[in-house]
Amino acid sequence: MKQLVSILIPAFNAEKWIRYCIESALTQTWPKKEVIIVDDGSKDRTHEIASKYSSPIVRVLKQENRGASAARNRALSLAQGDYIQWLDADDLLASDKIAKQLEGAEKGQLSRVLLTGSWGRFYDHPELSRFKRTSLWQDLSPLEWMLRKIERNEWMAIESWLVSRKLTEIAGPWNEEMTLDDDGEYFCRVISASSEIRFIEEAKSFVRRGNAKSLSYTSDFAEKKLKSQFHSLRSSIQSLRALETSSRTQSACLEVLQRWSSDFYNKTPEIYREMEGLAIRLGGRLATPKREIKIIVSSKLLGSRNALRVKRIICLARIILERGAEKFWFAIKNGVGL
Repeated sequence: MKQLVSILIPAFNAEKWIRYCIESALTQTWPKKEVIIVDDGSKDRTHEIASKYSSPIVRVLKQENRGASAARNRALSLAQGDYIQWLDADDLLASDKIAKQLEGAEKGQLSRVLLTGSWGRFYDHPELSRFKRTSLWQDLSPLEWMLRKIERNEWMAIESWLVSRKLTEIAGPWNEEMTLDDDGEYFCRVISASSEIRFIEEAKSFVRRGNAKSLSYTSDFAEKKLKSQFHSLRSSIQSLRALETSSRTQSACLEVLQRWSSDFYNKTPEIYREMEGLAIRLGGRLATPKREIKIIVSSKLLGSRNALRVKRIICLARIILERGAEKFWFAIKNGVGL
């Protein structure tokens, strides 16, 4: 008997992309699947469009706006699958993504092997996605995976994972208090519970860039998001140290705290003091962060608020240029007018 895969899609104001997302789930060549879509209080036509796909294998639900993690937990509570495939509403899966990962896989009710695959970024044309290999793109032990993630500031897209029912139950629900890097915190728990991480390069996912409505998108760190980011950071450190208490894990944890310290130093002094305390408990200390010269100069010339506005404008301009370049290459490749 083929194992059932639950494809779980949280959605919020995703009317532009939800159709493509659902179709990428339904066209999976793996035959035994169910799709559960939870509309998290959208104000647009997301629920209307998704509801058109309702069928014996597609469930569409709507709830008050409570955040992506709450929507994921709602979908998970209804999932019957032996494996769980997470899929954000603006992203896509290659049609054979799940099939490639499940070739020779163990029964999901028993397996603690965590499956992952390659992923690329795109704006509007997934066929032009840029796949950027990292040191995580290989078979690894949980310890080595966590160590590389922290040392090199690398990560995997949520869609790249395929999680067994066994690991899903051990990891527990998503943290609904988090507003940033909730997937980082969640998968720390999944990885810590796994026996190994198995990488299948042919299993591809496509992650949309430049979506300002995405939970993970931000051009600035508000205090609530900084608190969420610190919680995820602390969780990563705790997970790594639980796997191995050694000089190399100590060094990696102190390094990541130092790397993030400048983001908290001026904006959230309370969290920065917590970071200092954590560094001391790890046997080290944080060096006082130095502001970048360009930030100091722009703040003095323009004022802090105007400097922040300029930073956001530059970020938006980069997105416009990159999206335009993708559109240009798509037109060249397909022989269509711009």
